[in-house]
Amino acid sequence: ISKVDDELRQIVREMLQTMYSKDGIGLAAPQVGIHKQLVVIDLEPENAANQPLVLINPTIKQVSRDLSVAQEGCLSIPNVYLDVKRPEVVEIAYKDEYGRPRTLKANDLLGRCIQHEMDHLNGVVFVDRVENSLTLAQELSKNGFSYQAVKPIA
Repeated sequence: ISKVDDELRQIVREMLQTMYSKDGIGLAAPQVGIHKQLVVIDLEPENAANQPLVLINPTIKQVSRDLSVAQEGCLSIPNVYLDVKRPEVVEIAYKDEYGRPRTLKANDLLGRCIQHEMDHLNGVVFVDRVENSLTLAQELSKNGFSYQAVKPIA
């Protein structure tokens, strides 16, 4: 994204509306057919005092060596929840919705959500990171998804 303007902020608002309407906590632009390096995150959508996080052109600066496993789901693959191993801490650089450069170091759910959504910017979906292929195949099949569409990277 080369220009942060009112048009981009309108896209951000629409992405947030889409995310909220599906009870999500994160959404990447490619998930809704927008070919931009743009992510929105709101871990507490019911808390109006908590402002959503808007990541424009985010890049990972550093990740921790420590890894943790937690269950993830995705608006792109409804009703599928599986364990994914990710770095516990991630540090990113990005621009906010006003084009200001920012950095953020995140762990726990926020760190995981950032990594999950940034994967979408690179064509990676959480199921591509699932290590237990038997459980993955069973869960996908149970929900009508094809295991053949998964591109394992783990």
